Amino acid sequence: MNPVFDHSEGAGLTRDLPVKSPEYFNFGYDVVDRWAEYDRNKLAMIWTNQQGEERRYTFRDMSKLSNQAANLLLKYGISRGDRVFIMLPRLPEWWVFSLALIKLGAVQCPSPTLLMPSDIQYRINIGKFKMVITDTENAEKFDEVYEACPTLNTRLLVNGSRPGWIDYQAEIARSPRLSPHAVKTPFKMRTKSSAPMLFVFTSGTSKYPKMVQHTYDYPLGHRITAEIWHGLAQNDLHFTVSDTGWAKNMWGNYFGQWIAGSCVFVYDIRGKFHAEELLPLLEKYGITSFCAPPTVYRMLILNDLTKFDFKELRSCTAAGEPLHTETVRIWQEGTGLTIREGYGQTETVCMICTPMNIKNKPGAMGIPTPGWEIELHDEDGNPVPQGEDGRIAVKLGDHRPVGLFTHYLYNNEENARYFVNGYYYTGDKAYRDEDGYYWFVGRSDDIIKSSGYRIGPSEVEDVLSLHPAVHEVAVVGAPDPLRGARVKAYIVLHKGYVATESLVKELQNHVKQQTAPYKYPREIEFIEKMPKTFSGKIMRSVLRRHAETGENDWH
Repeated sequence: MNPVFDHSEGAGLTRDLPVKSPEYFNFGYDVVDRWAEYDRNKLAMIWTNQQGEERRYTFRDMSKLSNQAANLLLKYGISRGDRVFIMLPRLPEWWVFSLALIKLGAVQCPSPTLLMPSDIQYRINIGKFKMVITDTENAEKFDEVYEACPTLNTRLLVNGSRPGWIDYQAEIARSPRLSPHAVKTPFKMRTKSSAPMLFVFTSGTSKYPKMVQHTYDYPLGHRITAEIWHGLAQNDLHFTVSDTGWAKNMWGNYFGQWIAGSCVFVYDIRGKFHAEELLPLLEKYGITSFCAPPTVYRMLILNDLTKFDFKELRSCTAAGEPLHTETVRIWQEGTGLTIREGYGQTETVCMICTPMNIKNKPGAMGIPTPGWEIELHDEDGNPVPQGEDGRIAVKLGDHRPVGLFTHYLYNNEENARYFVNGYYYTGDKAYRDEDGYYWFVGRSDDIIKSSGYRIGPSEVEDVLSLHPAVHEVAVVGAPDPLRGARVKAYIVLHKGYVATESLVKELQNHVKQQTAPYKYPREIEFIEKMPKTFSGKIMRSVLRRHAETGENDWH
């Protein structure tokens, strides 16, 4: 029995029975608290880190801790509709405060800890955030830009003290009024499913990242992700490799998994990541469902998989970038399991995938999921024939798919670009085969997908252009057997500068210091002139072709 949903009406999601959104829904009360009431001992999370420390949390623990955190937030003026910025590593407190904000009807924005102060300043100001929740390792970044963020008036630390900051642990220890049993709100806590719940920044071809808005029924959309794609049920233990700052964490370590009644496994990775660390964890904890970017799988297959006992593992999934068929082959030889792909975005839930109960075609994204009507269009918005490349279009119709974002905030230009004539265009291209499977072709725009990260070229170009040696710069994705793609920068130098290896390193370090380190160009090529159109626009297609084939046809 699942106390959250009557499975006679919902577990078997089908084309005719997609996810439905009620008028009111609050994931904290309607899912976590209901599981806590149903079974006080039911595990919600197993957390461990690279030092071997371990913590286990039941749904009852999460319910009580989130109530307590919500009362603390109320004490400091956070209420319905207020916007809160969360930057935490993979600590259980991320889930505690996320749930607390949901229970309050507030709006949250999770962000990667890799962000630099300049990234933070832009995001807080454009999003008009009132509070930030972070840890001692990242607090200094916020202090550096605090005076330049007029809406930011409250700062909270989850694991220490600092002048001007709320000390969460100290507050909990000394304040008996912070009840773990109920949220003491001054208003009736019913949350409209259509109310804003979540902002997530996503990279684009524009200079700055876009701000995606999801509503309070967004978690319901991830029933598809968990039940259809991951194939989860009660008592499964699911492990998605993702940082808390990315939408993938909500795809794989939170909403759908807890709705299904599964336990999530969280591995707190700090510093250098070694993929081989994951293999003994899969064995030790008896992980039943595993999801990771293709980059991680490509690292894992370098090891002797036959040395590990994966008898509990029954579902393996991948998303974020195309998966090489050779990776699937080697993984299957070593584990006996195939890897099933899924497709979606920060803006959506899993809209195309290969479910467990249908044939897997290695390399294919899969078939459309319940409630998502997918078409492939040409540049004029007309459907393309089977086997022909087309733009992935989501039909909106009278019943918008649950889990699709509402719009990009404060960005009419991008909204007009992606929402056209009753369709949402994802910005990706694919083709459909004779069996109805979709195959990823590439980006319609210039987004670089590297190791699961989405990187906007303009963000990197903007930083590189600040270096005195750089006259002109263009950034593209170059093929990479491990990462899927790597960031490559083509640079025309100012007079007086010489192309040297030391200058390459200097430019790479310059990017690392100015923005998130994963965005730095792993390859830099100095050129005499940029390929341009007659109107003076840089021809990125020519540079991408050069990065892929070495073909130089612009000199």
